Amino acid sequence: MRAVKLGKFIVSDPEVCHGQPTFQGTRILVKTVLEMVAEGTDWDTIVRRWGGRITKKEIGEAVSLASKALLSPESALELASR
Repeated sequence: MRAVKLGKFIVSDPEVCHGQPTFQGTRILVKTVLEMVAEGTDWDTIVRRWGGRITKKEIGEAVSLASKALLSPESALELASR
């Protein structure tokens, strides 16, 4: 299996973090950054926390992709079945 681009900045690569979505060129998990956003952490603080290895634009893409996944009919059905 090969790396899959999930967006412009987000990839899933079986060779990196067991295929969990990460920001391209890093081992920073998208899940971790989304949790920080959900906790209300300011995006500038998130960028600093990761030493500038991710940008606010990349965080925005993660939030957007997560929103689209959550709002898709397939995702809604999957969530409802839990």
